[in-house]
Amino acid sequence: MLKDITIGQHFPGNSIVHRTDPRLKIMLVVAYIVLLFTLTNFVGLALSLCLLAGLYVLAEIPLKMIGKSMKPIVPIILFTSLLNILFMGGSGEPLVHLGFIEIYKEGISYAVFLSVRILALIAGTSLLTYTTSPIVLTDAIERLLKPFAKLHMPVHELAMMMTIALRFIPTLIEETDKIMNAQKARGAMLDSGSLKDRVKAMVPILIPLFISAFRRADELAMAMECRCYRGGDGRTRLKVLKFQGHDWAVLAVCTVVFIAVWATRFVMPGVL
Repeated sequence: MLKDITIGQHFPGNSIVHRTDPRLKIMLVVAYIVLLFTLTNFVGLALSLCLLAGLYVLAEIPLKMIGKSMKPIVPIILFTSLLNILFMGGSGEPLVHLGFIEIYKEGISYAVFLSVRILALIAGTSLLTYTTSPIVLTDAIERLLKPFAKLHMPVHELAMMMTIALRFIPTLIEETDKIMNAQKARGAMLDSGSLKDRVKAMVPILIPLFISAFRRADELAMAMECRCYRGGDGRTRLKVLKFQGHDWAVLAVCTVVFIAVWATRFVMPGVL
């Protein structure tokens, strides 16, 4: 399961999605998230999924990576879907009536709609990290937050912290997997027993994981000091972010698609 977590991974490429300005990609991802939560029908949701699928094809990201990014959240999706099916009422006769349990058509429709929305949300945000390197992502976040520097906010430090945290997610996952395998080799029963036993079995994993995380943080801090890192003051960049022609084309296409998807809520009936 740990190896299926792909958050923070980057897949280098030369597609138009990779070459798009990272500031634009961040803004489009935020707009896509807002768009998903304003949709009220399956038609708009299907159109948003078609846009996302087209971007994945252009970025040449393997489809199996999308599946891997979804697997860790499947239990959460199933749990929330079950709650919606069991406790959401509806008009008319229930489809299933067993004692106090009543399942309506509206509950099933909304559970499916919510599940697909969450999957689209995860896939859309994952595309940003798949196609943007951590260094470029740091520059983009810093440039977008630059107006807040006038309010004496540590913009560069915030951008650096967010990017480092995102970058070390795969490393910590790999470290956790190694520790779990080492504990299993010593006879630890991590996958069996009662819930209480499993919680106790996690202690020998969490302690070395925290120690390893603090050690890596100390090594990173030492390496940055040895390279005379002093924050963003007077810092120059090898590649200055500038909007190119294809960035404007991407912005225009995505804007038209977003408006078309958003307009479906006024011409199509909602789920509820």
